[in-house]
Amino acid sequence: MEDPLSVLRRGGCVVYPTSTQPALGCIPESYALDLLYSLKCRERSQPVSLGVANLEQAREIAFVPKEIEDLLDFFPKGSITVVLDSRKNLDERLGGNRVAIRVVSHDVAVSLIEDIGPLTATSANLSGSAPILDTSIAAQSLSTSDNRVPHVSGICGGDTPSTLISWQSSTGSPDATGTKVLREGLVKEEEVFDWLKSQI
Repeated sequence: MEDPLSVLRRGGCVVYPTSTQPALGCIPESYALDLLYSLKCRERSQPVSLGVANLEQAREIAFVPKEIEDLLDFFPKGSITVVLDSRKNLDERLGGNRVAIRVVSHDVAVSLIEDIGPLTATSANLSGSAPILDTSIAAQSLSTSDNRVPHVSGICGGDTPSTLISWQSSTGSPDATGTKVLREGLVKEEEVFDWLKSQI
């Protein structure tokens, strides 16, 4: 079977472990996203997040203000995904002029993304289905007769996802009224706003 890095480089999809749920990864190119959306049966109107290994990779994709660096430093690594202004207009399936970024913490995910570059970090399951916590089983569930999805082995942290935050502006200062928690996960909404208020 083709190794995961080769699959990713040619635009294929790979299931990899994260500190929460297994992720379905592909490079952020339109032809790779075509396959990912087909495998997940996901609507184009629902953007997916990007996983990065570090803030340096994040800055190549989006404007990352100092406040976001402080926010990500304060909470456990990998526990927050944040929507930021993108540096250029991206594929609509990545959010266009706004992109959701997650700095991954799982050692396997970090190593993979350091090697290949940013990857999609959407959950490795059919859209609307319950998460599958085993990378091998998740890969099998997404495989088709025409496209067998490989996986990278690793133990995932659990079924609670990262907390998804929309930052009001990449150039703005902390503002509890302009920042939204779009999905509560590992970090509670109250914790996010307590942190924001402490910065004002």
